[in-house]
Amino acid sequence: MEAGLLHNPVKQRLKQGLPVLGHWVSLASPAAVELMAAAGMDWLMIDTEHSPAEWETVEHMIRAMKGTEVVPLVRVAANDPVLIKKALDRGALGVLVPLVSTVEQARAVVAASTYPPEGIRGVAGTRASRYGADLPQYFAEWNRRVLIAVQMETVQALENVEAIAAVPGLDVLFIGPNDLSASLGCFRQFDHPAFRAATEHVLQAARRAGVAAGYMAAGAADVLIRIDQGFRFVALGSDARLLSGAAAAAYAEVRKGLAERASAG
Repeated sequence: MEAGLLHNPVKQRLKQGLPVLGHWVSLASPAAVELMAAAGMDWLMIDTEHSPAEWETVEHMIRAMKGTEVVPLVRVAANDPVLIKKALDRGALGVLVPLVSTVEQARAVVAASTYPPEGIRGVAGTRASRYGADLPQYFAEWNRRVLIAVQMETVQALENVEAIAAVPGLDVLFIGPNDLSASLGCFRQFDHPAFRAATEHVLQAARRAGVAAGYMAAGAADVLIRIDQGFRFVALGSDARLLSGAAAAAYAEVRKGLAERASAG
């Protein structure tokens, strides 16, 4: 098996208590992934929950990261062993699973993400194991390399967060601010006392269990705030937000310049 096929520096850094930074990929574009991966973030999260990406496209997007140190991850659409298996067989080195609110659901995520005897992931020669050529070593190493993250986005998840964090095999408790704030009745009010208390609750539970807390930040400045707060798996934003923000800033600058010229003339 080629050296580094199961090299997962994101998981290694998290085990050392170090922050890992990445970006959401929502545009279902291998070209966008190829461009972004050149920036050298730690990971890219291919979203299949809210994006139009189909599995063949997901595989091409993961291929677009090949030759870089960027770790390919996939957010699946649901806590479904079939979806998790498909993501991992394409070559993802980890998954993020939404709407995990109970210990049983968290255990199901770990089981679906790992091979027997620890889990139930089906064994097959897919792209992940070089179509079976590397399957014996891939199988032997996989359970130690896979990154398993679950989203804390409901009131029920907050009630069970201590027990969820203690589930063996989990690496990250991830907060999606929009969903969590909506569940708390304070949608996008990120300074609301209820949301701030929930965020701190997840952080403390993660610390006590020795796992990482994750957060979807609102830009570079917010990333630094969240790292100072104690989050270790932090998203800088999405490809769509990056593109729209850059386009808006560029055109605003041009329009401002044109207006200044018009008023001066």
